[in-house]
Amino acid sequence: MSSLDGPRIEPDAEAARELQDTEANSSRRRGPLQGFRERWNELPRQAQWAWMIPVVIIAYAMPYLNFFPITTEPGNDWPITLFTMSIYALVAVGLNVVIGYTGLLDLGYVAFFAVGSYTAAMFTSPDSPLAHIPYLWTLPLAMVITATFGVILGVPTLRLRGDYLAIVTLGFGEIVRILATIIPAMKGQVGFSSVGHPPGGTPTQPLFSNSTGVPWYWLTITVIIIIMLLVGNLERSRVGRALIAIREDEDAAETMGVPTFKYKVWAFAIGAMVGGLSGALFAGQIGFVNNQKFDVQTSMLFVAAVVLGGAGNKVGALLGGAIVAYIPLRFTAIADYKYFIFGIALVLLMIYRSQGLVPAKVRLLAYARRALKLTPPPPTRGARHEQASAEGGAA
Repeated sequence: MSSLDGPRIEPDAEAARELQDTEANSSRRRGPLQGFRERWNELPRQAQWAWMIPVVIIAYAMPYLNFFPITTEPGNDWPITLFTMSIYALVAVGLNVVIGYTGLLDLGYVAFFAVGSYTAAMFTSPDSPLAHIPYLWTLPLAMVITATFGVILGVPTLRLRGDYLAIVTLGFGEIVRILATIIPAMKGQVGFSSVGHPPGGTPTQPLFSNSTGVPWYWLTITVIIIIMLLVGNLERSRVGRALIAIREDEDAAETMGVPTFKYKVWAFAIGAMVGGLSGALFAGQIGFVNNQKFDVQTSMLFVAAVVLGGAGNKVGALLGGAIVAYIPLRFTAIADYKYFIFGIALVLLMIYRSQGLVPAKVRLLAYARRALKLTPPPPTRGARHEQASAEGGAA
């Protein structure tokens, strides 16, 4: 080593143990589920899949678990409640890509939900002058159209940050609702009735109808499983790591060579696709679409679902969306106060658990930590001195 290099300080075994103890203490402070999550992350992928099979079975069996205290009957039909919960959960997973992974505050996400609903309505309802197509074809079509709207919104606005971006996205949501009011082809408050549905059943009793929630719930749960797998792959990919880097520090990410603008547009497009898909499913089950279903309050509930569940964690967003939809339907007497209740809940959550019910996982250094466990601890200073003396004597 030349004299210009300066002294090099290497951690000894005691310092390494202190560092590990510090990390362990910080892990214990992150929440009661941290130990379970660490054990879960240490399991091989095959074991994780094996443990998820019972969870999926229970999810599909939920329409038949109609008992007190979880049921919403007699006030609200239980299978239709489950469908509403699954729609909100799907919306929250899509919005989590924008807010949780990329750190972009989107207050107008209901616009993409509205575009997906109107896509399904205008291509399947007999009230629409457009060419009619099978309902299932409207699902990918809604994803394409909403992704296009996401790019159109993102290109001129994603150079903004923070409060400015939030105001622009909020305005975009209102623009979509106002356009649905003033454009004659979108029929304003009159709306579109008899929106299409998937095939099945008989002409007198279709399998997918407005009063049967079980098939719609199963269809949405299947879509959620597919979307969760794709979002999980996105999270572990290079694109996902770039999105998380943008969330943590956009300037630092750009300095390190991450094309931040391109990835932010990608995040908006991906989130818009999921929002459009959920809107098309919602329109098919409700069977009626007009401009009154896509207001600012609904957009705020979407944001509340992501924050409540845990921004940056797809499972937390899923849980938050289900809770936001379930509570007003379970306690019908307080449904009119749902915004007040969720406002108080979010304030308390920010005070006592600011990262949400299921905080985001930091997995960027997972492989580095795994390699650190396999690496023997560094020798102490005395051992290094003895090793250097032995090497000098041998020379």
